[in-house]
Amino acid sequence: MTFLDIFILSLIEGLTEFLPVSSTGHLIIASHALNIESSFTTQFNVIIQFGAILAVLALYWKKFLPIDYKFYLKIGIGFLPSAIIGLLVKDHIDQILSSITIVAWALLIGGAVLIIIDRKLPETSAHPKLHIQDLNYKSCLLIGLFQCLAFIPGVSRSAATIIGGLLLNMDKRQATEFSFFLALPTLAGATVLKTVKLYPTIEQSQILSLALGLALSFVFAILAIRSFVSLVSRQNGVFQWFGVYRIILGSFILIVL
Repeated sequence: MTFLDIFILSLIEGLTEFLPVSSTGHLIIASHALNIESSFTTQFNVIIQFGAILAVLALYWKKFLPIDYKFYLKIGIGFLPSAIIGLLVKDHIDQILSSITIVAWALLIGGAVLIIIDRKLPETSAHPKLHIQDLNYKSCLLIGLFQCLAFIPGVSRSAATIIGGLLLNMDKRQATEFSFFLALPTLAGATVLKTVKLYPTIEQSQILSLALGLALSFVFAILAIRSFVSLVSRQNGVFQWFGVYRIILGSFILIVL
């Protein structure tokens, strides 16, 4: 991998990890377009997610200190479905991670869902919008089940969890931020597993590539998180524009293929 390859993949990871557009799908598309598809590229794309994890911790560290056991328990319960299901279907996930056709269809379908959700769910309702502290454990589990849809490359973990929160009548900003917090154990688990698997084969040059990728994805993720939260907080109908983008990108890929 050249420096340009590392920069492009890290840029994509940092900017798309927490947006409802599928970072995995974009990384697969980019790897295909750059003609750098390999076992190391696949592992690289997963490992640099740790940079995105650090970005959430850097921006939201006050949410985690002092320790609120109920808050941590909610995140743990939300993470539980992906931990269990992920271990059961891990081999099948690895087999479809390079399928750009699956990514294209997932982008299309997910885009349509985002548009429908944004237009159909009212901004106001008879019941007050829920905040993270209002979630019960059953709601956290349901959002965690939505997150499992992201095992399909192109679905978007962020979109799945945000949609789950919105369907439970969560405030849009709160649903967005809960998706960030739920990403921490999810991405950390995937990163650790891939790192352990890759460690025996890592060469010195690859260590430098990974370190650079982590640093770049950290910086780009901070920029993306701040911008996304600002958009969600200030404007209505934000998610449908991400849906339109997904449909355009998915259609373009299918036409090219």
